[in-house]
Amino acid sequence: GLAGGLLDPSRGAEAPPKRKRFSEPQKFLPVVFVACTICFLFFSYLFNHARPMLQLGIPSGKVDHDVRFRGAVELVFFLYFTVLLLICYVRSILVHPGEIPDGDPQWEYIAQDGRSAQDWVPMALQEMKKTGERRHCKWCGKYKPDRCHHCRVCKSCILKMDHHCPWIYNCVGFRNHKYFFLLLFYSALATNFIAWTMLESVKHAIETPMPFASMFAILFGETLAAFMGILVTMFFGFHIWLMLKGMTTIEFCEKSSKKGGAYRSPYDKGVAGNIRAVLGDWVILWLLPLAPPWEGAGLYFKEEQLQAQESTYLARDLETSRGTGRRKSQRGEHRSKHGRSHHRESRQGPSCAGTGSAPGLFTGSVHSLGDSGSGRSQGYGGTEAVYDHYGGKRRAAKDYASLCP
Repeated sequence: GLAGGLLDPSRGAEAPPKRKRFSEPQKFLPVVFVACTICFLFFSYLFNHARPMLQLGIPSGKVDHDVRFRGAVELVFFLYFTVLLLICYVRSILVHPGEIPDGDPQWEYIAQDGRSAQDWVPMALQEMKKTGERRHCKWCGKYKPDRCHHCRVCKSCILKMDHHCPWIYNCVGFRNHKYFFLLLFYSALATNFIAWTMLESVKHAIETPMPFASMFAILFGETLAAFMGILVTMFFGFHIWLMLKGMTTIEFCEKSSKKGGAYRSPYDKGVAGNIRAVLGDWVILWLLPLAPPWEGAGLYFKEEQLQAQESTYLARDLETSRGTGRRKSQRGEHRSKHGRSHHRESRQGPSCAGTGSAPGLFTGSVHSLGDSGSGRSQGYGGTEAVYDHYGGKRRAAKDYASLCP
């Protein structure tokens, strides 16, 4: 089977094939439905409510300026909510929720390149098997961090997985959780804003004769906005509660199915810490689709885990620095020995066959035999001898050959 193939040592160097995102066009149908709903509500509100209130094309003498001013203010808020809603919706779809990193021996269930994954076990994992072993994914071939789950729709392990949402054709996870949360926030604002402000247009449509198409658009838009507003507001309230408790939807469903008293999440950091874990550290940017949280990278959620990981990387850096220092020391020792040998040769002079050494050879000046990377030593009589480490010995022997009989 698949699990047996993953455990086969002969396949240890092979990684599971990567699945391309958005490879099933039929699953875009919910996204298309949401887009059509947004477009209908947008144009219905714009042309059947905001435009009549702005009283465009009416002579200035017959304009109700209070109504026009109120219409302009409502239009500004409506456009603001809609633009932020669309940005959050697009980012919720396009931003990957996060997956277990590739090539990291700490998370490789199958050891690759002779590395043992057991040497990289992180400290203080909260979620383990009943046997005390680390959780792993048989489809992805990797160990699972805390709060990580395999999505069978996305066919990938998702970091801090909240749930799979068909309306965005994506999972809600560590990297796009803020965008999804703000999507609910601005959806609730926009639908409630439409429902409450369009009541005036609904009343006008009932009391004043108008074309059937306009009346239908106003009444259906009001009904749809009110219905969507109730649903989205309830769903958004549930996610606010989850955020304040430091839980995900999956964790809530798993723990609520177990009998017992009140459940407290092991990842609860208090109200402020839980909000920062979803909306990021910059309070001024909490309600904008910017600066999502980054601490722990979706792999670590407890303070002791972060400290253990920092210690692990520090140990790796120190080991790397030591290895680099040893290599530099060995190269330096090699250069030093090489330089001393040249120094001895320069003091003694070259030997010529049958005649011995040439005394007094360095009483005159000796020209430079190299430029960059050359070493220096002092010859007899204070005369400086300069030679090249790589080619000086051969060139010196050639120059001194004429002195030998």
